[in-house]
Amino acid sequence: MGVDRLLDVIRFLSALIMPGLLVLLFTRVTYNRIIGLVLTVALIAASVYKGYTGSFFLIVIDAFSLTAGFWLAAKMKQRAVKRS
Repeated sequence: MGVDRLLDVIRFLSALIMPGLLVLLFTRVTYNRIIGLVLTVALIAASVYKGYTGSFFLIVIDAFSLTAGFWLAAKMKQRAVKRS
């Protein structure tokens, strides 16, 4: 029972952090936050299709993290424009 609970916590934390970081990474690589968001959504859709995302709650957390990452990418772009 303890190992299953630990895995659930790891899945929850991964769903909370990783999609947002992936949006930021892909935004930095492609220089376009829309493309970064689309690439991250494609990765999440593939993981849902393969069955790695077990519940609707994790999908909602992924969506929240995507939104936060997209917002941070917009802020990152504003800072880059101000520095130029």
